[in-house]
Amino acid sequence: MTDTVFNRRKIIAAGGAVLTAGVAGLLLPARAQNFAPTASMSGGSNNYMKGAPVVQRIGKGGFWMSGTVRRAGDGAPLVGQRIQIWAHTAEGREEDERSHGVTLTDKDGRFRLEMPQIVPIFGQPHGHLAYDSGEFKTVFLRPVMRSAKETSLEAHFVLQPA
Repeated sequence: MTDTVFNRRKIIAAGGAVLTAGVAGLLLPARAQNFAPTASMSGGSNNYMKGAPVVQRIGKGGFWMSGTVRRAGDGAPLVGQRIQIWAHTAEGREEDERSHGVTLTDKDGRFRLEMPQIVPIFGQPHGHLAYDSGEFKTVFLRPVMRSAKETSLEAHFVLQPA
């Protein structure tokens, strides 16, 4: 009978230890992951226009470009960062000034800008995005859409100090 009580005590003690460790794990702050910086993509800087204006929308809209901007290392969201967006669209070519616009990241490091539908050029429907605020290293992205019928495209930046 003593062995049974002893085993129950061990089980109860072990269960208490697991419960305590689990609750302590919930109360401790999460550790930051190591966010590696985003590398610039080949062809991403094609037709980039330094100093493009901040806009509410490019053209008549209908297509959404969105994403996030985070700091390398800890992944903290970056607020108020300039993201320039341009593409070959139903309303203009990549090199047209009217096809360019800048949006700023919000408090969560997110950005979103409406623009005309992206159409294929050189056989690929793709967009161009650039981080160019200056506090961090400039990054150019050129994400390709799976289909020209898609009505949105996402791109994510992880930036390292300049």
